[in-house]
Amino acid sequence: MTTPLMMGAVAYAPKVVTIWEGFKEYFRRLDFEFDYVLYSNYERQVEAQFDGSIAIAWNSPLAWVRADRMARARGQTARAVAMRDTDCDLTSVLVVRSDSAVAEADELAQLTGKVIGFGAIDSPQANLIPLDHLRQHGLIAGRDYTARRFDVLGGKHGDHIGGEREAALALMAGEIDAAWMIDGNHIAFSREGLLPASATRIVARTGIYDHCNFTVSPGAPEDKIARFTELLLAMRWEDPLVRPLLELEGLKTWLPGRTSGYDLLIRATDDEKFYDAEGNILATDYRY
Repeated sequence: MTTPLMMGAVAYAPKVVTIWEGFKEYFRRLDFEFDYVLYSNYERQVEAQFDGSIAIAWNSPLAWVRADRMARARGQTARAVAMRDTDCDLTSVLVVRSDSAVAEADELAQLTGKVIGFGAIDSPQANLIPLDHLRQHGLIAGRDYTARRFDVLGGKHGDHIGGEREAALALMAGEIDAAWMIDGNHIAFSREGLLPASATRIVARTGIYDHCNFTVSPGAPEDKIARFTELLLAMRWEDPLVRPLLELEGLKTWLPGRTSGYDLLIRATDDEKFYDAEGNILATDYRY
């Protein structure tokens, strides 16, 4: 039997098993042997990329930063070969209640002394990039405002969005003055009624950044990686056998991987002292 290409994925929700079992069957129909290993957190998954356990990983953007740093420190290379169309050109938004005293103009300066809600400690979109955004505008947590972090499922890098959801609930309950969340979740929470129509408004928006990618482990078999990438990029929304998988994974088409969209997160990772230059974890209150 042909040795399958082994992929790592993080089990941030029950649907993950359904997704990758479906992908396994898709590849098998095309005579490509593929299997996966589920990890409880991204830190273990990235480390597995350097011990020969997995040839490729479905990584969060923060996991990509760590994998890239660990590879460089070893004189190796980590590559991003594919990502979803929905992983590109995202922003996070700072939301207040519609009746907030924060005015429409010069909002950030008026956040001084306020309590601002953030997602999990390892969430790129709801903690690291937002902290960096405020820092770039002269606002430092603990000095200019109080940061209230909603830590949910450490190690999942915010993929479960639980921290963002709890921050949104706290905002509506009047427990905090503002809350950070990815733009798409602001829309989704409004659609769900978690943030009722006209109940909130956006007072700040981060720069554009990218999200997840398939990261190739150093030393992975190039022929199998090439075939995997080819078959992945060939998936079509119009294919009735493929569409349910794409819907579950939240995309319409796969795109070639790019790393140009991680600059904001790289800066935030350094400024907030989350990882060092070699990918070692610096955040002392991080539990995963």
